[in-house]
Amino acid sequence: MNGVENLETKRLILRPWEPEDADFVLDLYSRWKVQRFIGNPPRVMADRAEAEERIRVWRAMDHPVHAVWAVQLKDPAQQANPTRPTNPAHPTNPAQQANPAQPTNPPQQTDPAQPRIPGHSKPALAGTLLLKSIPASGAALPLQPSGDTEIGWHFHPDLWGKGYATEAAAAVLAYAFNNGVPKVVAVTNPANAASQSVCTRIGLLHQGQTSEYYNALCELYELANPEA
Repeated sequence: MNGVENLETKRLILRPWEPEDADFVLDLYSRWKVQRFIGNPPRVMADRAEAEERIRVWRAMDHPVHAVWAVQLKDPAQQANPTRPTNPAHPTNPAQQANPAQPTNPPQQTDPAQPRIPGHSKPALAGTLLLKSIPASGAALPLQPSGDTEIGWHFHPDLWGKGYATEAAAAVLAYAFNNGVPKVVAVTNPANAASQSVCTRIGLLHQGQTSEYYNALCELYELANPEA
């Protein structure tokens, strides 16, 4: 994998995804509340094998600046409920994209940078923060890169409303600009008011609606690097 730079905020650590994080990835992306605004059409994650593959793809990103971070809480007492959702998977044809088997894990040594909950071996994970190439709309699949850089976030529903997405996204936006990215964009489903609020809070400017990316109608937010 490329050298993903760890980032730190007052309450959060952003670090590379690890294979042992698969249980959390499955828990997060198998929830319709999370997935309903992701993908065109959206779909929930089916099983642990898919979670493991998602982590493998994230870890294989080869770019000097782009990365996908695991967002981890410094205070493990705030961790999301690790229980998998019990409601059945929803159909995959509602609103389009917003903005990206279970063997027991072996015990992991405690890392001071990865807070653990007493009696548990897993870090206190909160969600995902992405900085990546955004695909342009087009007839041919797979969609081709647009040349723009996208910021995005997916957080566990138990931790919504606590400001974690804003805190993590602000850190990644600063990281992007400090590393010479000329412009950062974010796209959300028109119905995703929560993500639109995060975009505004981190300083992205609303540009109206666009169908330029993902073959989907999205609200577009962007900000040019002030140092570019």
